[in-house]
Amino acid sequence: MNIFEIFINSIQLIITFDQELWDIIFLSLFVSFTALIIASILGFLIGYYLALRNFFLKKILLVLLNSLMGIPPVVVGLIVYFIFASGGPLGVLQLLYTPSAMIIAQTIIIFPIIVSLSHEIFSKNWFEFKDQIRSLNIPFLGSAKLLFNHSYFLLITTLLSAFGRAISEVGAVMIVGGNIDHYTRVMTTAISLETRMGNLEYAMALGLVLISITIIIYSFVYLLNNRSVK
Repeated sequence: MNIFEIFINSIQLIITFDQELWDIIFLSLFVSFTALIIASILGFLIGYYLALRNFFLKKILLVLLNSLMGIPPVVVGLIVYFIFASGGPLGVLQLLYTPSAMIIAQTIIIFPIIVSLSHEIFSKNWFEFKDQIRSLNIPFLGSAKLLFNHSYFLLITTLLSAFGRAISEVGAVMIVGGNIDHYTRVMTTAISLETRMGNLEYAMALGLVLISITIIIYSFVYLLNNRSVK
């Protein structure tokens, strides 16, 4: 079978809504979206606080958070594995090799990205509007609303970038999820497995979906960046 036939068969798998294929796609989206929601809530709150408040060791914390943006995902997977393994501190929860463990790993991976980028965004807007906020004696929630409104497009860009990082991750979810069929198998781990097994139609179908999602995400990032500049 040549590459053209494999490509045609992979397209057929997608458009005919192959059950196994779409189960993997939906699980990937669920895990990554859940991790994004958790990381964004915590990340935006901490990023906002760091932008408005000065305290001891703040610069060291910011350096640490920025450094963690580049942490290897396999290291995160290994840390989460040791925490939730049977002999680990949270092994009693029995979360290892479950979608929950995968969500935790992806949350840890994208959390520093959201905190660091949102801190930069809020800091820039706080510097621009702090005199106005203080002169009008705008309360905390009011100032938060003002900064969020003026940072809307850049914050959405941050979320899209974090989601792109999460859904394309393979190392950590392989370690903590185990790539279990019909339970923890997501697009990236399935592509790796199906390629090794010679099921190239499935691997290419999943690869096309993943590429399409990535293109859509970063197209939105590009458009939002252009709009925020104008």
